[in-house]
Amino acid sequence: MPKLKTRRAAAKRFRTTGSGKFVRRKANKNHLLEHKSSDRKNRLSHKALVDPRDFERVSLMLPYA
Repeated sequence: MPKLKTRRAAAKRFRTTGSGKFVRRKANKNHLLEHKSSDRKNRLSHKALVDPRDFERVSLMLPYA
């Protein structure tokens, strides 16, 4: 059986937790930040878990994660 290749774009965007779930960054924190409130920017700074519906797709892209 040949080795599986990791999709590098996914490897840069997701990492695994200790329990095997995937963690991602939240969107809308890259630019146009002046008009966004501090509370909103703070909330967007926190990590989020990948939705269970997307878990299988992400795990196929990261076979050794």
